[in-house]
Amino acid sequence: MKKAIVILVIAFMVACSMNIIKKRLPPPFPEKGGIKFQHDAPSSRQVNLAGDFPDNQWVGTASSSGRFDDRIDQMYDDGTHGDDVAGDGIWTLIKTLTPGRYEYKFVKDRNTWVTDPNAVGSADDGYGGKNSVLIVK
Repeated sequence: MKKAIVILVIAFMVACSMNIIKKRLPPPFPEKGGIKFQHDAPSSRQVNLAGDFPDNQWVGTASSSGRFDDRIDQMYDDGTHGDDVAGDGIWTLIKTLTPGRYEYKFVKDRNTWVTDPNAVGSADDGYGGKNSVLIVK
């Protein structure tokens, strides 16, 4: 039994040192200029932040046109807009928000809507899934 535990501990340490096990991203947090959102999506070509923000309306899909607007709250993996390392698969956006409660999701490549696995809370999205919840104070 002890030998198995030692082997598991060694395997975990090796995996961590080789970056096989990814570090968990923090939930959205205040940063100079707004709230920093991050999403780990290394295979995505584009990521947008969608939500019930006044200037977003679920990237336009909740507007009267009902069309996805990929220019709204586009996230970046190019070392700009709060992104720390270009090309690392961590998509980032710093968004100015007033105090309040917001629901949001990330949209990968215009068609895959996902909740934030690092969000502190969630709420029913009305379609059998969940929205991530952020409270800004």
